[in-house]
Amino acid sequence: MNSTIQMITSLMDHGSISIPTMLITHYKRLNLSETDLALLLHLIVFREKENVTFPTIVQMQARMSTTPEAVIGSLERLTKQGIMTIEEFVDANTGIRSEQYHIQPLYEKLAQLMVADMENATTEVAATRELSQTSDIFTSFEKEFGRPLTPMECEMISKWLDQEEYSDPLIRAALKEAVFAGKVHFRYIDRILLEWSRNRVRTPEEAREYAKRFRGR
Repeated sequence: MNSTIQMITSLMDHGSISIPTMLITHYKRLNLSETDLALLLHLIVFREKENVTFPTIVQMQARMSTTPEAVIGSLERLTKQGIMTIEEFVDANTGIRSEQYHIQPLYEKLAQLMVADMENATTEVAATRELSQTSDIFTSFEKEFGRPLTPMECEMISKWLDQEEYSDPLIRAALKEAVFAGKVHFRYIDRILLEWSRNRVRTPEEAREYAKRFRGR
């Protein structure tokens, strides 16, 4: 099991994360019906508040506005979907065998959803940051050029980023170099980037050192 999922499952098991809240929020994503949801919530209450680990069908149905048959059907469905299991255990003191509803698989599935949500959120933040950086570079060019960029100029910047795979900082460095040289046009910036690429200049720091050597010559 993934260590993050294992950690979240442990927190759920110790009550540090509210299972009812997580379950109500995500039961639809687990393909559970409202009857399944109510049954699981009752099982949690039986276990955590009343120390009853194997309530009878009658006990569960008495707390639900449904039929015993619906309760049985829900239990079978939850077991088949791997949401819960029925475990047999032996009392260490009496030696009596009995059964209990085991809902640890539910915790694991909820933990998996939490991890997936966190990963998606991280991806969205990274995509937003990348989009913001890309927008910023267009703004930087417009500021230096003193006018809005044409569609072809925007396409050129996109080509540098996506096809040529020049980094955002390196393109900005080439723009600064063009401004310094008094040649603020795209062909000159493209030649700078091409020259740097041929000489394996990859960072703004390397670009500054290369420009110093070039001017020295």
